[in-house]
Amino acid sequence: MATDSNTNGRWVNVLAWLMAIAALAPAAPARGDTAATTAALRARALAQGYNLDYADALASYRQAIAIDPDDADAHRLAAATIWMQMLFDQGAITVEDYLGQARAKVARPAPPAELADAFRRHLERAWALAEERVRRYPDEADAHFQLGAAAGLRASYISTVDGRVLDSVGAARRAYSEQRRSLSLDPARKDAGLIVGLYQYGVASLSFPLRLMARFAGFDADRDSGMRFVESAAAYPSLTRASAQFSLVLLYNREGRHEDALRVLQQLRDEYPRNRLVWLEIGSTALRAGRAAEAVDTLTEGLSRFEDDSRPRAYGEEARWRYQRGAAFVVLREAEAATRDLQAALAARAPAWVHGRVHLELGKIADLSGDRSAARARYRVASSNCRAGQDNACADAATRLISQPFR
Repeated sequence: MATDSNTNGRWVNVLAWLMAIAALAPAAPARGDTAATTAALRARALAQGYNLDYADALASYRQAIAIDPDDADAHRLAAATIWMQMLFDQGAITVEDYLGQARAKVARPAPPAELADAFRRHLERAWALAEERVRRYPDEADAHFQLGAAAGLRASYISTVDGRVLDSVGAARRAYSEQRRSLSLDPARKDAGLIVGLYQYGVASLSFPLRLMARFAGFDADRDSGMRFVESAAAYPSLTRASAQFSLVLLYNREGRHEDALRVLQQLRDEYPRNRLVWLEIGSTALRAGRAAEAVDTLTEGLSRFEDDSRPRAYGEEARWRYQRGAAFVVLREAEAATRDLQAALAARAPAWVHGRVHLELGKIADLSGDRSAARARYRVASSNCRAGQDNACADAATRLISQPFR
């Protein structure tokens, strides 16, 4: 396993993303007619959010808050939905977006002020309500769960939206300790094990010096135990399950368990049919699994859904679709189809690293045609763009291909 600074930094950001997904999981609803109504609204909103209907989800959460202003779950989930919308608008739409950030501070475009204010307002209210509940019921597992989920969301926002990775550690430590407390009070709470498992797995992936620092900060490092915690949460019949399933997609891909990742993604596709990005992830994972023809079929159907979908599109989303299908066509040696998709990806707005990967694939096509000079020129552009986007894997591949042609 790699242990360089890029790996260390990117895992901090991956965990921030995963913890915010975990924070989308509602706690167990209380009894009573009002609680039942707000719980139903939260469940509806959660499905809307996973289907990319962010405005509808936020409206449902606010309807629940209007019924019960002290609904900590609804406030936290509203904040999480706003956070997800911010990242969607910035184009952070797949797990690949969190695999290249290696800096303690990352330049981020400021989100719209009204969204940032709404996020903070809902999260601060959720945090205050959760802390009060822990004070009143210090031995209640659900009280600690809610406080841990709020802390996890705060850590994620600081790291991903503010771009202040190191400043998120305090909130992350609070999230981890509160969820461990919840789990110790009620070992059957598999949802509380989600954040615990993600941190155990993630910290185990860091270099030894950072692992040691993490241990002093209160985090455990256990790769196998972490995976088991997340898998248990994904199998647990609760509203937390989807959160854990999305987390498993990343972990399974990292482990090279692409068939397992595809199995989970297919379940998510059936559960959330309006989430076109699940199709993009399925196609990307199939390509990583060496199933290029299947990737082309999935991405072609997903592209059709993308083009027919009148809802807002994420920044760089079209370029992602075209790049992934173009890369699959390259594997199949279908140069003409690949070139069409890759040129369309270059014409679309996208982060620098996405265009860098497109140039990498165009370089491969040039190599296959025997034009070594054109191939090298593409690889040099790919290396520059990918380094600028902190996509070191792509940049390293480009450097190798400058010396050794693609075959």
